[in-house]
Amino acid sequence: MRFEDLSVGQEATARRTITEADIHAFAAVSGDRNPAHVDHIWAAAFRFKGPVAHGMLTAALVSAVLGMQLPGPGTIYLSQTLRFTGPVRPGDTITTRVEVTALEPARRLARLATTCTNQRGETVLDGEATVLVEEGP
Repeated sequence: MRFEDLSVGQEATARRTITEADIHAFAAVSGDRNPAHVDHIWAAAFRFKGPVAHGMLTAALVSAVLGMQLPGPGTIYLSQTLRFTGPVRPGDTITTRVEVTALEPARRLARLATTCTNQRGETVLDGEATVLVEEGP
């Protein structure tokens, strides 16, 4: 999308059901094999009473919406604030929503509110992203 086509209030959403395979793949790629994520026996005795997805796996869903939908291909991620407000468990369907909140045309920057909610409508992540909107070839 061209920077000129962006407007405050524009939004995009995506849904994904998180699987145990997603969690194990993220653990393998990131090297974060914390037993809270990958060990059912350990996690059963932990705060959440079972395995939970990595917070950064949930944050990666935001990256996917920014890079593929809004603003879309060519977007350069500059910064992100994150607040993890609830666990994401295997089987949870996460809806990721990004909304343009501010534009800086001189610098081609966009600020976006970023939110992830589960299938019960509970917010599990919120924050704000700043991106540079580059036009592709």
